[in-house]
Amino acid sequence: MVIAEPIQPSASASDSVPWHAVYTRHQHEKSVAALLAAKGIDVFLPLSASERLWSDRNKTLESPLFPGYLFFRAGADVGLQIAGTPGVHMILRHGTRAARIPESEIAAIRRLADSPHPIAPHPFLNSGERVRIKRGTLQGVEGILLRLKNQSRLVLSVNMLAQSVAVEIDVADVECAGPAQCAYPFTPPAHSGRSHCRYPRAL
Repeated sequence: MVIAEPIQPSASASDSVPWHAVYTRHQHEKSVAALLAAKGIDVFLPLSASERLWSDRNKTLESPLFPGYLFFRAGADVGLQIAGTPGVHMILRHGTRAARIPESEIAAIRRLADSPHPIAPHPFLNSGERVRIKRGTLQGVEGILLRLKNQSRLVLSVNMLAQSVAVEIDVADVECAGPAQCAYPFTPPAHSGRSHCRYPRAL
């Protein structure tokens, strides 16, 4: 089923063109992204690279970071054009309007996708104490810190999709996102290297 209603214009004409999301048919993310880009629409399809063993060699495969979804930025006049694109199942909506994806979430995902750090889908997280990466290529990116055995991961969530992604990080490279976010100062003790900021633990 394709939702054919045009995207509603924003309340303020001065607002920048917002990001929205499209839900595609199974394994149609790349073809839909190519078709929309050919129409001159600004498309963002974050990909995750993984190594697979093929016969006697390893091959790097790129798969969508959010399976079944891609992001686009467009005005009110292209809703029908997008909804009618082969492979598009529907435009995500909030009530009668195309749902907006915050610019900050798109920017953070871009930073992760462009970084050399391994990134992969993660079970959705929408609560917990937030931290900020304080140095390196991902400096300034915020998310939820998760400890899994001997690894630390920063989890970013796209609330509208109810999906999250995770990137492996060094716990020494993060700090609390703000005084109200953490129960204790986020300064690792010199003798242990562990943080005093509480964070979710994976089971």
